[in-house]
Amino acid sequence: MTVLTSTVDPRGAAYRANRAAMLDRLAELDAALDLARAGGGEKYVARHHARGKLLPRERIELLLDRDSPFLELSPVAGYETDFPVGASVVTGIGVVEGVECLVVANDPTVRGGAVNPWSLKKTRRAGEIALANRLPMVNLVESAGADLPSQAEIFIPGGRVFRDLTRLSAARIPTVAVVFGNATAGGAYVPGMCDHTIMVRDRAKVFLAGPPLVRMATGEVTDDESLGGAAMHAATSGLADFLAEDERDGIRLARRCVRRLNWRKQGPPPRTLRPAEPRYDVEELLGIASADLKVPFDPREVLARLLDGSEFDEFKPGYGSALVTGWGELHGYPVGVLANARGVLFSAEAQKAAQFIQLANAADTPLVFLQNTTGYMVGTEYEQRGIIKHGALMINAVSNSTVPHLTVNLGASYGAGNYGMCGRAYEPRFLFTWPNAKSAVMGPAQLAGVLSIVARQAAEVKGRPYDEDSDAAMRMMVEQQIESQSGALFLSGRLYDDGVIDPRDTRTVLGLCLSAIHSGPVRGADNFGVFRM
Repeated sequence: MTVLTSTVDPRGAAYRANRAAMLDRLAELDAALDLARAGGGEKYVARHHARGKLLPRERIELLLDRDSPFLELSPVAGYETDFPVGASVVTGIGVVEGVECLVVANDPTVRGGAVNPWSLKKTRRAGEIALANRLPMVNLVESAGADLPSQAEIFIPGGRVFRDLTRLSAARIPTVAVVFGNATAGGAYVPGMCDHTIMVRDRAKVFLAGPPLVRMATGEVTDDESLGGAAMHAATSGLADFLAEDERDGIRLARRCVRRLNWRKQGPPPRTLRPAEPRYDVEELLGIASADLKVPFDPREVLARLLDGSEFDEFKPGYGSALVTGWGELHGYPVGVLANARGVLFSAEAQKAAQFIQLANAADTPLVFLQNTTGYMVGTEYEQRGIIKHGALMINAVSNSTVPHLTVNLGASYGAGNYGMCGRAYEPRFLFTWPNAKSAVMGPAQLAGVLSIVARQAAEVKGRPYDEDSDAAMRMMVEQQIESQSGALFLSGRLYDDGVIDPRDTRTVLGLCLSAIHSGPVRGADNFGVFRM
């Protein structure tokens, strides 16, 4: 393979400015992550601990193999919404008894672990990842059920969580539930629909309706333990498969369940268990992405700090040069890479991408998309040359490719370029974002300018004078709104990605994802849709 050569100068003014801007964005990310880790706040955390109970991340730490990594997903879900950052649930991928598992842990310090609209979306996304990548799912349950004030947004779509659990089971992907406390109403169906269910003695309470509601509905007077206690479910109803003596024992039993799954990966192993590290310092990734998204940067500088040995065989380097395509390895796994080099995608880039995606499918090779695009080129010349059909060619290839896709937004992801470069709508297995990145239908200034032109033309048609002051105010308001709503944290808070990551962690994150992906088979498409030539 060809070894990439870096020309990054850490002493240069542009590098220092880019690094400073990235560190500012990382500080914002750290602040949001601190909010998520704080759960319901000191008062509720202290009360939870005083009851002898563990926090969700403490439970996860005990569940996972010692010193193994945990890839947390959607950690800032709910950011800048009416709900707490983190959305009262922790999800992620970790190793249990040598098996990569998808873990979902309710946070009972946040409104009793009640499910709100964002925790519902976060939990559903976790289920999608488990199914797509053939990952056993472990649910660490303690939930008061639906957040009743927002029930209108939860009740109907919430049924999909239970449906998804049964579909995992039907696909022979095991599901395990450990119940640590209340699992009420809808929360009761999680242990009810998992393959293996563990309940903690004197702590777990699983029922469709608690004693007050039972009394209101039927007149029966009962108590928590008789109605839904762990001992009752272990000895009478049969809902509990195992009765744990305490939380740690429940986690021990969950680990034993996973150990007995006889689980084996179906995808090919990495080519080497000791891959060469990149030849360049990952710390330098902080200064490579441009602080000004209108200024392009060479994605080869990123690849030189991601790929094993900084080795990369570029495909068609002289054709469609605004898109870099080629082959490399990442933590021993072969990958194909598509990376934007100059923002705009032209016809040549679209055609090159379509061919490369077909080649990757023929070779059963996962694809990594590194986004930094303003979209497909516009204008009379480019329309006449067929930019629509060539863009459609690329999107067709992305849509019907069946090898796993991994997407990272390094900077800009605007317009249909987001689609062609495998944005969220095109269901990449995983999608992560650097904290400087933005995504929208177009840039703030362009969008405000388009609205201004349309309004000006409407005034001319009606023969009315155009109010320039109002136009300036409108443009400013729109630019500020789009700037805010296109930011990485805002979009991640709405689960348009699987997390905002530190650029220095990109190689590790992609490596963990590639390992998880290979839990299932990796197969390319047998055919594609009709390519308009």
